[in-house]
Amino acid sequence: MEQKNIVLVGAPIEEGAGRRGCVMGPDAYRTAGLADTLEALGHLVTDAGNLWPENAEDATPPNGTVKNFEAYAGWTRALYRKAADLGSGDSFPIYMGGDHAMAAGTVAGHAKSAAENGRPLFVLWLDAHSDFHTLDSTGSGNLHGTPLAFACGLPGFDALLGAPLQYPVAPERVEIMGVRSIDDAEREFLLKHGAGVSDMRQIDEDGIGALLEPFLERVRTVNGLLHVSLDVDFLDPDIAPAVGTTVPGGATFREAHLVMEMLHDSGLVTSLDLVELNPFLDERGKTARLMVDLAGSLFGRRVFDRPTRSY
Repeated sequence: MEQKNIVLVGAPIEEGAGRRGCVMGPDAYRTAGLADTLEALGHLVTDAGNLWPENAEDATPPNGTVKNFEAYAGWTRALYRKAADLGSGDSFPIYMGGDHAMAAGTVAGHAKSAAENGRPLFVLWLDAHSDFHTLDSTGSGNLHGTPLAFACGLPGFDALLGAPLQYPVAPERVEIMGVRSIDDAEREFLLKHGAGVSDMRQIDEDGIGALLEPFLERVRTVNGLLHVSLDVDFLDPDIAPAVGTTVPGGATFREAHLVMEMLHDSGLVTSLDLVELNPFLDERGKTARLMVDLAGSLFGRRVFDRPTRSY
């Protein structure tokens, strides 16, 4: 197994979500033993600590609906620069959230470094939601529902970075898996721009492995880089309750591990988000431990190596 130089980056952002508590996410991953799990697999792990938002006083919200826009812009700018820097080196960054608004910066930053390296960036979005709202279409104003639309270059987001996004991700290089809650406006945007969507019905009918493999083959064929953004609510809330946006009928324990195992086998993943963990809503840390176990599968832990644990 290839040894990875893993860098952990905490992003304690909770301003994009509708409930407080995600600010504790990065430390919950640390407490649940993320670094220890990865080191036990033979990888080098550096914890770079928690990132903090940049000043974004110039970021004016486009309308009165969106909430905490200045904070969103500050986090996006900080994470964008950090991701672009890490993406240009030989490390494997894991961004520990924090709510899913953080992915606006991580995905866009890795798209920038990928473009500068002459390689396309693909995104696997494991989530109950598509997060494909624009700042004008969001009804709730909660900005964790917008990061993928921003990263794919949809209009209206220039204030986030203070300039137009230079290297958007091509929507056809995005695959959203596990989705089971899409608003009408998001559905229209997804169809218009050609992003891939595999909802839970497709997963039930075809199997998650059969849906994932063609996407991985597309990445492999063009020598692409793959960013994975794993939201806690991708998982069924019965096994992962620590999230403020629970939607019944999510991925099972084995479906989630199969995805991670296939991603490891592919050798294509180059960066990872772990988002929306709200320890305030957890049950004795079981969601944090499950997310750490999933990260272990992504980095090569086999079934025979996994300790028996009661969830």
